Amino acid sequence: MIEIFTTGIIVLTILLSLGWLALELQYRSRPGNALELTSGEWHLAVAEPENYLLVGEMELCNRTKSLEIMVPEIQAEVKLLSGASLEKVNYQTQIIPFHEDAPARPDNYWFAYIVKVGKKTKLKISIDIRGENLDQLKSAWIKVNYITYGPQGRIPKTRHIVVPLKFPDPKATPNQREAQNATVFPIRTHLLTELDDPIEIVQRYVVPHAQPGDIVTIGETPLALIQGRFRHPTDVKPGWVAKRICYFFLPTSSLATACGMQTLVDIVGPIKVFMAFLGGAIAKLLGKPGMFYQFAGEQARLIDDVTGTLPPYDQFIVLGPENPQKLVEQIQKATGLGAAIVDVNDLKAVKILAATSNVSTSLLEEALRSNPAGNADEQTPVVLIRSSSS
Repeated sequence: MIEIFTTGIIVLTILLSLGWLALELQYRSRPGNALELTSGEWHLAVAEPENYLLVGEMELCNRTKSLEIMVPEIQAEVKLLSGASLEKVNYQTQIIPFHEDAPARPDNYWFAYIVKVGKKTKLKISIDIRGENLDQLKSAWIKVNYITYGPQGRIPKTRHIVVPLKFPDPKATPNQREAQNATVFPIRTHLLTELDDPIEIVQRYVVPHAQPGDIVTIGETPLALIQGRFRHPTDVKPGWVAKRICYFFLPTSSLATACGMQTLVDIVGPIKVFMAFLGGAIAKLLGKPGMFYQFAGEQARLIDDVTGTLPPYDQFIVLGPENPQKLVEQIQKATGLGAAIVDVNDLKAVKILAATSNVSTSLLEEALRSNPAGNADEQTPVVLIRSSSS
């Protein structure tokens, strides 16, 4: 009798375990909450001395394969960046839904809305800015906080949008510097954001000053910002690998924080990062430091942690750019200029991520060694290089 009871317990335990495993596998195969808010299109509808009206049109897109997702709440926070005091500057925000099947309420209340599978809905955010010295405003950092609600519960999300408000004159003569065998022109632009297109930036700010044979270079960090490859630390969830490995990096490294390291883990995977760490540690014992970056891949060198770039992006972790080679070829096709994507710092290190076939890498390295674009708030992310022999 005891044997039968024991056998029954074992069989029941096995069945429960198999049932739990089947349920877990089914759960993991389910689609997650893939509702996203786009950066949208933004413009200054009003630009008067004491009144700006900034308007953005955005979309909530449900990319979840088989689940309806609800959006019960949405709010917008604004941080203005200026070259003058903001003491006498005020603003008001308004969010207006543009659902095809439900009109907006007259009291500006955002009612809970269901975004059906594969569908999207629109909304408009208006920011009415009033006060003095508005011509000193440089940019607006908008944080759109929204709640998604579905089988996974309430999930808070944030969409960060940076909108430039100050634009230099594209025809203004740029400063120039003499380098070995070349003249270098750091080109001042507005604060580059995800709302920009790199080819349009070159056409707007560089082409008016360019000559045949010139080379245009774009910094890898500004390009990554345009591509939207930046993450706020609050959106990064450090795992086991990131929390432990980050302690073994120098404090000046962008991988020396759990969030910075986690962004690399999210790109290449925890196994590759862990194996790169072990391989790098062994190589260091054998007298070959720095091998972690080779084992972990290109992105390991390109990540910039918090404080790595100019405000408001100093609050974000910026990844390396995507498909730089494709972009330089597009720039050459659109403008006729040689082009390169580069990573340059004040330590006289020049790394060329991508370049068109007609570009001399040795010329680029000599021309950029002094870091003419700067690492502060010069806002000269594009550099025009003119060979002395051209």
